[in-house]
Amino acid sequence: MKQEIDLRSDTVTRPTKEMLKVIMSAKVGDDVYKEDPSVNALEEKLAKMFGKDEALFFPTGSMANQAAIKLHTQPAEQLICDKWAHVYNYEGGGVSFNSGVSCKLVDGVRGMITAEQVEENINPPDFYHSPLTSLVCLENTTNKGGGACYDLEEIKKVRKVCNKHNLGLHLDGARLFNALVAKNESAKDYGKLFDTISVCLSKGLGTPMGSVLIGDKKLMKNAIRVRKVLGGGMRQVGFMAVAGIYALDHHVERLSIDHKRASEIGEVLSDRAYVGMVESVETNIVIFYLQDLSNEEKFMKQLQKENIRISNMGHGKLRIVTHLDYSEEMHQKFLKTLQEIKL
Repeated sequence: MKQEIDLRSDTVTRPTKEMLKVIMSAKVGDDVYKEDPSVNALEEKLAKMFGKDEALFFPTGSMANQAAIKLHTQPAEQLICDKWAHVYNYEGGGVSFNSGVSCKLVDGVRGMITAEQVEENINPPDFYHSPLTSLVCLENTTNKGGGACYDLEEIKKVRKVCNKHNLGLHLDGARLFNALVAKNESAKDYGKLFDTISVCLSKGLGTPMGSVLIGDKKLMKNAIRVRKVLGGGMRQVGFMAVAGIYALDHHVERLSIDHKRASEIGEVLSDRAYVGMVESVETNIVIFYLQDLSNEEKFMKQLQKENIRISNMGHGKLRIVTHLDYSEEMHQKFLKTLQEIKL
């Protein structure tokens, strides 16, 4: 059987041999009692990295985002986000279910919104017929936007708008480390601008599970209570926390390899007659469309014949995500396959 090449997402990775050794030797305790030394070490490491007061380990990125929204808002209020935002599209309606909050969707570019758009979409606070705007959620990198990265200067402008209107600012940083590597920015740059930040350890960094919510003490004081209500209390989860520490120490800089391979895939696709359009590739996600959408099934079947898997996001949008388990050998085979496809 041909070797499987799975490019559906960077969530499909498995722990490296080195990471497994660290997992097996982890010092653990009961995290519900805050007695797991490995979890405490991970939280302290990330809080310090971003220059924030506190951090809290969550089982998933969606739960971390949902907890942040709950900490920032009250029922019947409203948050502002891009129309493609993960918190709106891919978290099961949790914004309304968990927090009783609605979303004001902004028509940004590749999942990114501007400070001007934020200001335009703030409801007048004294107009009681509309929801009270209380939070802005940004996403970096953007998932549906094809791994696009925000310009830090634009985020600074968004922060000024939030300060002016007394709004919270949360970052869904599921792939933030990809952005930091691609743009040569530091975690502290983001810590200065956002009230809360969620970072995912199980995507580009390659751990089996886990996300961490990082923030200022005044907001984070109730984070553990919200996590409990959402069912996120965990016991000897230090086995996963040490995987996160290992990933932060060993898997961040290598993200540039994923970015390079994604860029090379984008270049090959751009040169294929059967491809209609390839979106700009900044990090590890490639979004493209076929010239003739009716060929989509035929195209996917040719990939499947070579045991290659990619994502179909609907409406003609196809997605490729490079990651830790995608080797150079796989990369060369995939490029060759794309070059040989006939539609």
